[in-house]
Amino acid sequence: MSDYFESDIDKLDEEDVSALEDNDELDTIEADAADFVYPRRLFRLKLEYSCEGLYATAPEDLELTGGDYVVIPTKYGRDYARVMGLVSQPVGIRPSDIIAIDRKANDEDMAKAASLKEKEASAFKVFQEKAASHSLEMKLITVHYLLEEQKVLFFFSADKRVDFRELVKDLVSVFKMRIELRQIGVRDEPRITGGLGICGRPYCCHSVSDKLKPVSIRMAKEQNLSLNSMKISGQCGRLLCCLSYEYDWYADARKHIPTEGLRFYYDGANFKVIEVNPISSTVKIAGEDGRIIELESSRFYQHEGRWRIKS
Repeated sequence: MSDYFESDIDKLDEEDVSALEDNDELDTIEADAADFVYPRRLFRLKLEYSCEGLYATAPEDLELTGGDYVVIPTKYGRDYARVMGLVSQPVGIRPSDIIAIDRKANDEDMAKAASLKEKEASAFKVFQEKAASHSLEMKLITVHYLLEEQKVLFFFSADKRVDFRELVKDLVSVFKMRIELRQIGVRDEPRITGGLGICGRPYCCHSVSDKLKPVSIRMAKEQNLSLNSMKISGQCGRLLCCLSYEYDWYADARKHIPTEGLRFYYDGANFKVIEVNPISSTVKIAGEDGRIIELESSRFYQHEGRWRIKS
């Protein structure tokens, strides 16, 4: 599988919040990336058919602006991509991620791309018919013809691994070109197709970033979110991508405030921390005398390994 698609294709067998987690480990940046000097003109590109993001350099004499189309080498073959704009502050980019733009797409290229899009619609139907004739349970997501290669890509999802060797033979006999089938994971489908999340905004994986960073239950707990699977999972059935965006901030903020359950003596009585709110920087404590007090987190400090309250 590619770096952009899930390495494991799982099925949730039962309603279990922990099953919503991703088992993949977080991506690690190559060691030499820390000392890597990024090119002065680094562009962000997008393969529109799969919503994959790419980073590329361009010749100094090639003028590009957001919305232009360029011809580039991809892992699937030579194709075209849309220029999103210049990258001002590269973060988390491996040196090996950067490719070189061959040239700017011309009118002939775009006319060919438009004609190939029309062919993709009929290819979609052919694939479904052939898959049904082989009794294969496959959900076709998208079809794409490469611009400068005699090759057609079929992206599909399925509940389990599929033996599609005979299907490929049938497709080759119909299209008379190279065929590539790619089985993608449950989180990849909404990234490609797009849609609206429970927040009413476009899916993060489709509109914000194509990098599918693994999300864990710990991230939800750190943000004091309900562990109701209906509230913290997306349309893909996995934990919401946005849980990872603010996790680092919450994790850092909690280092400077006491945790729930902590007990200490204050104002003539024993108190227990019952609620902390990193966003509002407040801590709610309950005393054995029935009092409930809300204090600014700045009043708490650590002394000799123990939390104390400023008077």
